[in-house]
Amino acid sequence: MAKGNIGVTSDNIFPIIKKFLYSDHEIFLRELVSNAVDATQKLKTLAAVGEFKGELGDLTVRVSVDKAKGTLTISDRGIGMTAEEIEKYINQIAFSGAEEFVEKYKNDAQAIIGHFGLGFYSSFMVSKQVEIFTQSHKEDTTAQHWACDGSPEFSLEDTIKADRGTDIVLHIDDENQDFLEESKIQELLTKYCKFLPIEIAFGKKKEWKDGKNVETDQDNIINNPNPAWTRKPADLTDEDYANFYRELNPMGEDPLFHIHLNVDYPFNLTGILYFPKIKNNIDMQRNKIQLYCNQVYVTDHVENIVPEYLTLLHGVIDSPDIPLNVSRSYLQSDGNVKKISSHITKKVADKLADIFKADRPNFEEKWDNLKIFIQYGMLSDEKFYERAEKFALLKNVDSKYFTFEEYKSLVGENQKDKNGDVIYLYANNLDEQFTYIEHAKEKGYDVLLMDGQLDVHVVSQLEQKFEKTRFVRVDSDVIDKIIQKEDAAKVALTDAQRDALVTVFDSQIPAIEKTNFIVTFEQLSPSANPVFITQNEFMRRMKEMSALQGGMMSFYGEMPDSYNLVVNTAHPVIEKLLSEEEAACGTAIAPYADEIALAESKKATLKDNHKGKKDEEIPSAEKAQVEELEKQIAELTDNKKAVLKSFATDNKQVRQLIDLALLANNMLKGEALAKFVKRSVELL
Repeated sequence: MAKGNIGVTSDNIFPIIKKFLYSDHEIFLRELVSNAVDATQKLKTLAAVGEFKGELGDLTVRVSVDKAKGTLTISDRGIGMTAEEIEKYINQIAFSGAEEFVEKYKNDAQAIIGHFGLGFYSSFMVSKQVEIFTQSHKEDTTAQHWACDGSPEFSLEDTIKADRGTDIVLHIDDENQDFLEESKIQELLTKYCKFLPIEIAFGKKKEWKDGKNVETDQDNIINNPNPAWTRKPADLTDEDYANFYRELNPMGEDPLFHIHLNVDYPFNLTGILYFPKIKNNIDMQRNKIQLYCNQVYVTDHVENIVPEYLTLLHGVIDSPDIPLNVSRSYLQSDGNVKKISSHITKKVADKLADIFKADRPNFEEKWDNLKIFIQYGMLSDEKFYERAEKFALLKNVDSKYFTFEEYKSLVGENQKDKNGDVIYLYANNLDEQFTYIEHAKEKGYDVLLMDGQLDVHVVSQLEQKFEKTRFVRVDSDVIDKIIQKEDAAKVALTDAQRDALVTVFDSQIPAIEKTNFIVTFEQLSPSANPVFITQNEFMRRMKEMSALQGGMMSFYGEMPDSYNLVVNTAHPVIEKLLSEEEAACGTAIAPYADEIALAESKKATLKDNHKGKKDEEIPSAEKAQVEELEKQIAELTDNKKAVLKSFATDNKQVRQLIDLALLANNMLKGEALAKFVKRSVELL
């Protein structure tokens, strides 16, 4: 029996492996099974070129657990190793020194795995001893038994093995006993080895019999050696693609469509990407693209390989140009990775463009699911925007679809205001904004439906892209002011009438949490609603963005909602209400108005006398007189308002007008709604 030291310059290689790879210790199984598959494929290659003339026979790689013995075994019937090959491939770890090795990879555990010789040595992350039993495929060679307990010392001796190939026997250490659980190994094999090109067997299939699971004679094959992405697109049917998607996502809905990637220059890349049915929840859809290297699973975090918005896709990417030892720093700097990212982006855009051109009705049918993905891409990547602007769609409230150019042609002239700006009207809730949509339609205008999660950002982007174009939500103001064709008619109210109506309406607006109302006036058509509610476009949009983005935008999110209660002074009901108010309150408030006017005049005279004087130059008596006048004005104003509030409270029509406006905006709820219904019956 031969003994020796493993060829490293320091005796601390195994503590290094355990320390720096511990967080990724489950990868050892991927490495050992991949080595077994490699050995098997090499034998198939030798047989194909005539260098191995024996029978290939059963080439299944087998994984087995013996809980009683505390061992996990990976067995293959591949090329096996001679004593010289063990010395070359196992005992000589290919790096210049342990210290350099540690320094180079101390911050990147993943990068250690995959270095020559260390795929096998990852087994020591979970083992107190590792044994190799191997018989070379070469004639006139002797089987070998290699053993190592995690120190640099090993033993190597002749042994007897009935068949060619290699058995790796791991004696699992006390800290990693979970790797002796069948469920754990099944989970890891499914995760890392699901599509390896050689069949992997883990125990026998079980069937339910006599009230319990009973093993059958059939191998439990855990992988699909010929996944769809390794085959030519011409050899696959739509059903094949659908079946592969279900293999990747057993519980998922059928995808919208797929892209089959097949590139061999200037890099190697294969794969299938699927467009899932995406509604609004982006985050739930991430990390559904799996990265493989020659059918060996690497990761499902591909943010550095594909643009962020493409992580919404599902599927598989396989490239030998991306090694198993991927790291964030590697992915960010590698030239091939950047080329792959650009290529995938182009392929996705080309696929969408092709579908749009070939079958627009089908594209429109799927738009609601595609929309969030395409918008995310347009917002994130200028190049994608340039490609997508030809097939991105706008949908109106009547469920008709338009490209950007088509919609511009539709509304470009009709919805142009007096300043030459084209106004794109939109709604985000068909039910709540129904009245405003109808008013716009009555004017012959078209209204878009922008109810998606990213629409508020898209609106801002398109306003920057489109010349002299503004997007305005249809309920942000009266339609004649949103698309103002001529100067607005002046409101024919005196200051006293304005003040009176502000008090009348303001006093009857119900309290709504985190909501402010400002009473404003417009001289509109007599046929327009007498009272309605609008919300400033800028503030509303800022609040919506803050809900999505947070951070600095959260300032807007903390602000209360602000609405305008717009009173149409040209409406007969408002004209009648104003007449009733003047008749009922005129006599009572006239004395207050006169006293207020007198006090205001006295105060103005004093203020004029104080102009140009420093504060200390103004007599104390005059300062006190100003304060007394201000107090008097406030008291008189409160008295006047009390008269107007009393009138408003007794006049059921005021509250009815306000509630109708709230109801049109879906803002009348609970007790207020019940009172409205009761009042409506009484008024009838």
